[in-house]
Amino acid sequence: MESGPAIFAGLVFALFGAGLLVWTATRMRHREPVAHGVNPVASATLASLTAVIALALAAWCFTRL
Repeated sequence: MESGPAIFAGLVFALFGAGLLVWTATRMRHREPVAHGVNPVASATLASLTAVIALALAAWCFTRL
């Protein structure tokens, strides 16, 4: 019964992290800005770091099953 919330949270973090990482990589590959009006290197770094943290949280949630 307690594994349901961990699975849900893990899936949410995994989908968000993977989606953000793919989106950031696609924007950088096409040399388009990740965030408008912000330094391109800083915005790509922050988005990538956020994606990696979300994937790490997903892995942590899945280890709690």
